[in-house]
Amino acid sequence: MPRQPRLDAPGLLQHVMARGIEGCEIFKDDKDRKSFLDRLATILEETQTQCYAWALIPNHFHLLLRTGPVPLSTVMRRLMTGYAVTFNKRHKRSGHLFQNRYKSIVCEEDPYLLELIRYIHLNPLRAGLVEDLKQLDRYPWTGHSTILGRRKNPLIPDLPIRRNRPNRPDKSLAEKTVEDVLLFFGDTLKVARRRYRQFVKNGIDQGTRPDLQGGGLVRSAGGDKTGLLGRKKDEREKGDVRILGSGKFVAKVIKEIEGKDEKVASSLIALPDLIHNVTEQIGMSKEALVSKSRDQAVSSARAIICFLAAKKLGYTQSEIKSHLKISRIGVRNCIIRGEKMIDKCEEIWEKLT
Repeated sequence: MPRQPRLDAPGLLQHVMARGIEGCEIFKDDKDRKSFLDRLATILEETQTQCYAWALIPNHFHLLLRTGPVPLSTVMRRLMTGYAVTFNKRHKRSGHLFQNRYKSIVCEEDPYLLELIRYIHLNPLRAGLVEDLKQLDRYPWTGHSTILGRRKNPLIPDLPIRRNRPNRPDKSLAEKTVEDVLLFFGDTLKVARRRYRQFVKNGIDQGTRPDLQGGGLVRSAGGDKTGLLGRKKDEREKGDVRILGSGKFVAKVIKEIEGKDEKVASSLIALPDLIHNVTEQIGMSKEALVSKSRDQAVSSARAIICFLAAKKLGYTQSEIKSHLKISRIGVRNCIIRGEKMIDKCEEIWEKLT
């Protein structure tokens, strides 16, 4: 089954994960980890993306982000592409570093924000990187020690504007985000940190928490299927594997995303420009694209253009067929093929936008 397009809109809480290709290590030593966090810190501040929790494991990472005005895809592309280039250069390797694309799950805030902060920050303990909570309290490669004030926050960026004005009164977004987390636990710093630590401690015996590792109705129900079985179709809550939350939350997110897509639809990229940009990216001439050739490369290019034009930009099949010189049935078949090439379509779309 082809992957669905990611969901993204300003203000959404997203649990983001990425793994090394074929399980390889993406952090070989502390220098790699610092390089990743330095890059992440700068990107978060520049894009005004909040990071509530993070954990670096040798072969993968977890981030809990709230997107700002910059799309999550742009944030992650800057982070992962930039880090991969640095990593490959340092370790004298070539090729992909990460396995496929990153995974992101939109999360309903009220029931899941604190649960996910705890789940993510306990990752090093579950992975055996630290022996107990006492070691985790000072472990530098997860956000737990930062919230406790035991370590300097590595997500505070070392930007020129801050270096030149050390007494600047306003705080970085990373500092404000830690304050936001602690406000859930108390009005004073001492009390909030103590209660936060106890909250994390209470989660140690909860294990791997599969209910927090993805989306869909079963996970949103805490893994309990009993309340979901035997219901008629029209009585079931709306579910989506890309979303961790109630049926009402799922419906709200889908509606907001669809509304956003409609607003940016045809005004975002003109159809001739889409065709030009896609063919330029894949190294194909416009003449080959509109020819009657059945070459595999030509068919794939048509599928990508039809999918992006219909699903991302809202063009009708009639509008698309006139530009590609194929029948309406041909356009429909191309869209179906494009859905099976979702990874490639998303990759090209991210470069276009």
